Amino acid sequence: MSASPDDAQFMQEAIRLGLLHLGQTSTNPSVGCVVVRDGMIVGRGTTAVGGRPHAEPQALAEAGELARSATAYVTLEPCSHHGKTPPCADALIASGVARVVISVTDPDERVSGRGIAMLRDAGIEVETGLLERAGRHSLAAYLTRQTKNRPYVILKLAVSADGMIGRKGEGQISITGPAARAEVQQLRAETDAILVGIGTAIADDPQLTVRTPGLEARSPVRIVLDPLLQLPVTSKLVKTARDVPVIVVGSEENSLPEMDEGVAPPSVLPDISPSRREIDSLPASRQNDELGANGSAQPISPPEGEMPGRAEGGAPPTSAHDKTTDLEARHQALEAAGVEVVYCNPYRPDVLLPALASRGISSLLVEGGAKTARLFFDAGLVDRILLYQGPGTIGVNGIETPIRKTDIPSDFKHVGTRIVGDDTLDEYEREI
Repeated sequence: MSASPDDAQFMQEAIRLGLLHLGQTSTNPSVGCVVVRDGMIVGRGTTAVGGRPHAEPQALAEAGELARSATAYVTLEPCSHHGKTPPCADALIASGVARVVISVTDPDERVSGRGIAMLRDAGIEVETGLLERAGRHSLAAYLTRQTKNRPYVILKLAVSADGMIGRKGEGQISITGPAARAEVQQLRAETDAILVGIGTAIADDPQLTVRTPGLEARSPVRIVLDPLLQLPVTSKLVKTARDVPVIVVGSEENSLPEMDEGVAPPSVLPDISPSRREIDSLPASRQNDELGANGSAQPISPPEGEMPGRAEGGAPPTSAHDKTTDLEARHQALEAAGVEVVYCNPYRPDVLLPALASRGISSLLVEGGAKTARLFFDAGLVDRILLYQGPGTIGVNGIETPIRKTDIPSDFKHVGTRIVGDDTLDEYEREI
């Protein structure tokens, strides 16, 4: 649609408002709304923390009687169904607004087109598609979960001038400066979950929380791909698990024996087969996918470069019985410390991501491990890439970056390059 400069200005404000609560609105989208009367904004609203109330009723409440004959600008089509709150379309109709301008049509089948139809049937002028690209970007996590049944995946890498992301045997080292690190902290605060491989979790002992003053409470859920449950109980992640949730994703073939009795603990990811019993119940064609040629579960090992170390507690097990006992002990120790242990194939992101979406995770930041980064990238399940480059070099024993600018597939758009302190950032995105 062709929009007036005023329309674009007011929708930009609605989009800005919607961005304020990214990562804080549960499974609901973070929507922005402004109500405009005689060229002046008389009401503003953002989906509240936790997902309710929605943006429209908040903006209308602030506008009061000034909403009558006004124009409402909203980033996402107003809902038309009765959930835990009444339909926002009804609230707009009751307020007496004369016109509603929408950036993005809601793909949710309970809403799609129905909210617009309700408004038009009530005699309200409705226009759609204003600043749609910017609107879709602001709602990327919600739209991806709705249309692809998985979280929106952001891959972040900090790369040295000589193409390295770290140095072997040295844990975390600084590649980018304070300005870039501050941006990453903000990104964490806007994301539902952050994921690393077990190799990074052990080598770097990261905390993966938001450390920006005032934003600490917005730390994302922390996820570790850990097939053998080797995350040390002495790690920073485990020690802070009661403050900020930690999910350890173990290999489904290593699930505890009691699960074979058909009683899966609540920590098993939904929609993922956690036991041999469930595999046996599948059709033969599915069993062939899940089992090896000899009928046994296919082994899962970490990709090269993500080999886990050992948690505290003796030598690795030497027999099947010892292995089972050791895994049970690890599982119990992690859960006793407040870690949630779930089981699926940690190295099948096409399986893991829908399971995370079913648990309400709409956005995922992949931040640690060269091979983990490559795993999601090669699976074609990355939606946004952030390549930070620092001015320094790593040199001898450097860990080579898994992705370079020349590796970016053609279906990614280069959003741009910008300077961040002493570093540069190249950003790439797939169409949502």
